[in-house]
Amino acid sequence: MTQVVVGKDEAIESALRRFKRQVSREGLFADMKRRRFYETPLEKRKRKEVARRRKSRRYR
Repeated sequence: MTQVVVGKDEAIESALRRFKRQVSREGLFADMKRRRFYETPLEKRKRKEVARRRKSRRYR
């Protein structure tokens, strides 16, 4: 779970910026979007295969 502790004299805007940065780093929005609808096992395999190809292409 993502937490941001707001300092004594810290502006809420900067704390919100830190929170957004932390959430994007952890990939929570992408995970939330992916889990929004049910994904069949076939779709899951296809998605993982595409990700595997994309990752291997990056290191050539």
